Amino acid sequence: MNIFIVDDHPMTVEGYINALTSVSFETQTVYTKAHNCKDAYLIMSRKTSFKQLFDIAIIDKGLPSYELKSILSGSDLAVLIQEKMPNCKIIMITAHTEVIIVYGIVKKVRPDGLIIKNDLTPEKLQQAVIEVMQGNQYHSPMVKSCINEIWKKELMIEDYNRQILLYLSKGFKTKELEGIIHLSTSAIQKRIIRMKNVFDVTDDSSLVKEAIKQGFI
Repeated sequence: MNIFIVDDHPMTVEGYINALTSVSFETQTVYTKAHNCKDAYLIMSRKTSFKQLFDIAIIDKGLPSYELKSILSGSDLAVLIQEKMPNCKIIMITAHTEVIIVYGIVKKVRPDGLIIKNDLTPEKLQQAVIEVMQGNQYHSPMVKSCINEIWKKELMIEDYNRQILLYLSKGFKTKELEGIIHLSTSAIQKRIIRMKNVFDVTDDSSLVKEAIKQGFI
C-alpha cells in the first residue's frame, strides 16, 4: 500500500501517518510525504517514471502553489494525480466551510473522500481511508451538509419543482398535477421523492412546510 500525504504543516503529516498506523492494511504500507505543490509534483513525476504508483493520496486544499506548472492549490494537484495515476484514490482535506468552495471541490476534483478539518479526527481519517479503499465514497458530516444546501438550491431553480411544491401547498394531490404541470404522474412522483430526500422529510406535508420555512416557496 503506497500512501501519498501532502500538507504544508509537517506535524499534520506526521499526525496523519500516526493515525493510519493502527489500520490493518493487507500489504505493507509505505508513506511518501510532501509539503507544497512543487515538491509533490516532482515526487509524483519521479514515481510515475518508475511506475511506482500511489494507491491513495491525502491532499490538503490549501497548499503553497507551483506556478511554473500552474498547480495553484491542492485541488489542481489532485486533478493532476488523477490524470497521471487514474487508479489512485483521492482524499481531499480542507479548512474551508463555505458551501460554494466545498461544492467547487466536489465538482472540480470529484475526490473519493472529502473531509472538512473541523470534522477531522484520527478515527474519521481511518474511516475515510478504509471506505475509499473499499470503493466507497466518504464525505465528512460538514461536507454532507454543504452539498445538501447546494442540492436544495439546484432543485429549486427548476420551475417544475417549484410548481409542484406550490400546488401541493394549495392542497392539490399528486395525481391531480399531471394535467396542470404537463408532466406524467410518474415523473412528478420522482421529483417529489428527490426533494423529500434532499429536505430530509418523509411526507408531502412536511416537504411543503420545510420548503416554505427555508424560503423556496
